[in-house]
Amino acid sequence: MQMTTGEKLFQVLLLVGISLLCIVMMYPFVHELAVSLSSPTEALRQGIHLIPKEFSFGAYKEVFSSKDIWNGMGSSLFRTIIGTVLMVFFMMLGAYPLSKKHLPHRNFYTMFIVFTMFFSGGLIPTYLLVKSLHLVDSRWALIVPCLINTFSMLILRNFFMAIPEELEESAKMDGANDIIVLARIIVPLSLPILATIALWSAVFHWNAWFDSLIYVQDPTKQVLQIYLRKLVVSNEDTSLQTLMNPYVTGESIKAAVIMFVTMPILIVYPFLQKYFVKGVMVGSLKG
Repeated sequence: MQMTTGEKLFQVLLLVGISLLCIVMMYPFVHELAVSLSSPTEALRQGIHLIPKEFSFGAYKEVFSSKDIWNGMGSSLFRTIIGTVLMVFFMMLGAYPLSKKHLPHRNFYTMFIVFTMFFSGGLIPTYLLVKSLHLVDSRWALIVPCLINTFSMLILRNFFMAIPEELEESAKMDGANDIIVLARIIVPLSLPILATIALWSAVFHWNAWFDSLIYVQDPTKQVLQIYLRKLVVSNEDTSLQTLMNPYVTGESIKAAVIMFVTMPILIVYPFLQKYFVKGVMVGSLKG
């Protein structure tokens, strides 16, 4: 079917708008990358940086030689990997029974869970709870309080509700129990939404820093984002001796650390992106 003039104009405007949005979103990333790979003189130059000039890896050498950076990377990887796996596991265990119509008082449990999306105990009660569980100054303080994300669990519940019940009934007729049905039927059919939830959880854990600031005092257990905050926001340079190194500047160090923190999640995203749209669309169809 041939498009009308108005439809063609709309498509052109849509393409231009999306292109401009992509440029606006990509510019900060490209700018920081160019600054991190530029010489000290170029890094300090005011203006737009799109291409590295007077190419230099000095900032990255300084970053990679920092013990704090690698301690933070280890803590962030531990939190992201373990936290994501546990989040998906526990949300799956919560969403599966809520998707069953024969669950007694299902609507009450669902509304009780939805209530937590709008109201919470606040920072002080949460801290007292973490302290009473003896999790303060432990990496588990960054994982256990975040095991359930209400919105993600409801999306997962909606996806489970869309799976035909006949599949489960036939499996139970063959002697399968609920655990076997979940593991061998529901999970394989739910890979798109599970990948989507895993991506959301991984991004959440990787970017989170405030709870680490509150619960963790040991510098060796702090996540990488705390170090980035000290360097970029608070302008504290605790381990990188940039003033004594003529090959780097504070700006190039900041840009290199930003790139170092950003790259891992950018590397993971393409492998899950193919499931992303399908998982969100299917998981939001049935309420």
